[in-house]
Amino acid sequence: MTSEHRAWREEFRSLLHLAVPVMVVQVGLYAMGAVDAAFMGRVSELEFGAVALGHSFSFVLLGFAMGALAALDPIVSQAHGAREDEAVSRALQRGVVLALFFSALIGGVLVFCEPLLRALGQPPEVIPLARDWIHVSIAGVPGFLLFVAQRQTLQATHRLRPLLVVILGANALNAFLDWVLIRGHLGAPALGAAGCSWATVVARWAMALALPWVAGVELRGRLWPVRADLLSWPAFARMLHVGLPIGLSFGLEIGAFACVLFFMGQLGSRELAAHQVALSLASASFMLPLAISMAAAVRVGNAIGRGEPAAAKRAAKSALALGALTMSASGALFLLLPWPLARLFTDLPDVLALAVTLIPIAGLFQVFDGLQGVALGCLRGMADTRVPMVIHLVGFWGVAIPSSLYLGLERGLGARGLWWGLALGLFAVAIVQVWRVRSRLRAGVERLVVERASEHA
Repeated sequence: MTSEHRAWREEFRSLLHLAVPVMVVQVGLYAMGAVDAAFMGRVSELEFGAVALGHSFSFVLLGFAMGALAALDPIVSQAHGAREDEAVSRALQRGVVLALFFSALIGGVLVFCEPLLRALGQPPEVIPLARDWIHVSIAGVPGFLLFVAQRQTLQATHRLRPLLVVILGANALNAFLDWVLIRGHLGAPALGAAGCSWATVVARWAMALALPWVAGVELRGRLWPVRADLLSWPAFARMLHVGLPIGLSFGLEIGAFACVLFFMGQLGSRELAAHQVALSLASASFMLPLAISMAAAVRVGNAIGRGEPAAAKRAAKSALALGALTMSASGALFLLLPWPLARLFTDLPDVLALAVTLIPIAGLFQVFDGLQGVALGCLRGMADTRVPMVIHLVGFWGVAIPSSLYLGLERGLGARGLWWGLALGLFAVAIVQVWRVRSRLRAGVERLVVERASEHA
């Protein structure tokens, strides 16, 4: 075996070694929402739709903040590759400050969710329940974003076992609280959608507070004491210069799916609930390439930090191949088993009948969804964020949303037309993002150093 073959085999092994635990973490984060949906899908069509609407509305904003905090991917992974430990600690503490800042902004917007939902033309009978879910969820926003900042740092430094422990515990807690609070068990009142939201709030804070203790003194030492130059504005400006485009990319994609959900709401509560079933399955499968994307950001960033461009190329190409492979398997399942998959989330007959027509459409776009997600991670590891943001803007809002409107509402294809529009947008985004990865790797990339922002302006 040649040295080149050994290098590729070692890269695949290292990528999988990082991606599999990250995948478990991502699936665990998704599982909390999926368990919520599974509980609510057996209560009523109305409450199921309300939770779907509330979750999608709030997650557009949370997705933006998560993306902005993903600036820690290139900063921490490259600093870790360069063995600059103090730079890692400063980055984490600045991530905590940004998490609290974004929490305040998001909470301020979510307070006014009811008039916004009415302006978006959502079913009047669903809005009060969705409003209650969202208002309760505000209390959990800081806990979620503080967990995200810690998670990004642990992933970038290859510390994954604490994340696995905390995620598993949080899922058990969330499921137990859903059982207690939604229907009213163990003497608790039956709170329905609001009880589902309270379960999520408690689980999110449990993750944020438990992680420093499970991870041990290394993570706590990065969080405290406060570094003297923590509030350096040039460093924050450079983080936001990288992170805000990532946040906008996340928000544009999540927002496109949420926009389709709002279109579904205009069609009726049955369409809203069926869309949530198909979207829950598509979101579950996307956890696989999303984990590979995060691992790719770390592997590419580590290689750049070490000054090894050939290793960065191997990491990116390996991640793209692995993403396409995993999503091919997911797509096959969606095409072959729509009924059994839909029954995991609901047993309401009308919702099931519509959901099984949407799931195969999701199966057809799985590979493209995976490729665009992994490509975004590769580019994030290179600190290339602005052009990918423009690609997301054009692909999702210049192709997907107009196509969904035309096919679903103007041509009268309903829910299926809305999903075919999403498929067209994902195809366009995937092609262009993969091209961007190839062109950046050919051009070469330099390390991002936030402490010397002026040198990289």
